[in-house]
Amino acid sequence: MEQVYKSELNRDVPLARPDEFAAVDIGPLSVWPPVVLAPMAGVTNWPFRAICRRFGAGLYVSEMVTARPLVEGRAKTLMLAEFGEDESPRSLQLYGVDPHYVGEAVKWLVGEGHVDHIDMNFGCPVPKVTRKGGGSAIPAKPRLLTNIVRAAIRNAEEIPVTIKFRMGIDDDLLTYEDAGRIAEDEGCAAVALHARTAAQLYDGEAQWDAIANLKQRVRTIPVLGNGDIWEAHDALRMMRTTGCDGVVIGRGCLGRPWLFRDLAAVFEGREPPNPPTFGEVGDIAIEHATLLSEWAGEAPAMRMFRRHSSWYTKGFRGSAKLRSRLMRVTTLPELEEVLRSANPEEPFPPEAMRVPRGKTAGRQRVSLPEGFLQNRLTDNTPPTYVDPGSGG
Repeated sequence: MEQVYKSELNRDVPLARPDEFAAVDIGPLSVWPPVVLAPMAGVTNWPFRAICRRFGAGLYVSEMVTARPLVEGRAKTLMLAEFGEDESPRSLQLYGVDPHYVGEAVKWLVGEGHVDHIDMNFGCPVPKVTRKGGGSAIPAKPRLLTNIVRAAIRNAEEIPVTIKFRMGIDDDLLTYEDAGRIAEDEGCAAVALHARTAAQLYDGEAQWDAIANLKQRVRTIPVLGNGDIWEAHDALRMMRTTGCDGVVIGRGCLGRPWLFRDLAAVFEGREPPNPPTFGEVGDIAIEHATLLSEWAGEAPAMRMFRRHSSWYTKGFRGSAKLRSRLMRVTTLPELEEVLRSANPEEPFPPEAMRVPRGKTAGRQRVSLPEGFLQNRLTDNTPPTYVDPGSGG
């Protein structure tokens, strides 16, 4: 079939040459292709990870798990920390603002033999989190960041720990260079940079030059780049442009888990196949929803799946009317009936390849505690705990 879906932006991007790229080593884990699924709250539970994994190898990180409720044994948090029966490697993202709870959480995860990799979130830009001094605000206080990372590393034993962060609070307060230095000095196995500030949220274009700068400064551990990888060829452009060691895939795979198949193809020097037809997308969506129902129960799963329904159908002809019906389904048979009502031969629209999915809100003025920045270079006081509820 004729290759129809590559955007003009990537029309002339050559495929990977033999030996051009290498597996990214994260501690004892060798990740090939050098692709990591970004942790996304409410999205990257094990059913979604299972669907993504089916399309290609790589590292698939859990949605964000908060340290304090994990230590306290809260049922909902323990559920979020679950892995599929045959899932390997088991990669979990941990969020914490207090070195004590982070250390205890890591100790429990490692002692239970629960994980093969721990990623730590210092990029959450949600106002209810930053206004308490958590999430993407933490790297603005390098001593606090150091203490949290150190607590994780000390309790991780042989399990590799990585950290993910944004460029900074805003263009006037960039913190990513310090965060990279701290990660390297404290013994992290890799770092990942979402090349936007907290003020940007998900607005505008990711600033890949910041990834290149971080790669020049962090020399002894891998640097992964995150931001605006909508097509597989974007990953090649990012790695060639910035010199980073691997890529982190977030919103680009929402409703399009076959992006991981395409990524595997381009890293192996092959053009990806065309995207699936609507009927094939429907099959994937039903498989995903079935796994989600087995995990969470049918009724909760159908509510959770509504956002995925929107992403899976986005861009197809007549999808707006279809999504209106999908938002009302309460059972798996209803979901299947709605999806089967559309033309199964409908091709994926090429213009939909770069349509943003997930969070698209504009910029914000980052909320911080009063006086937060006055003594930021010396203060290591943990902020007040707040459940983040969303990743970054």
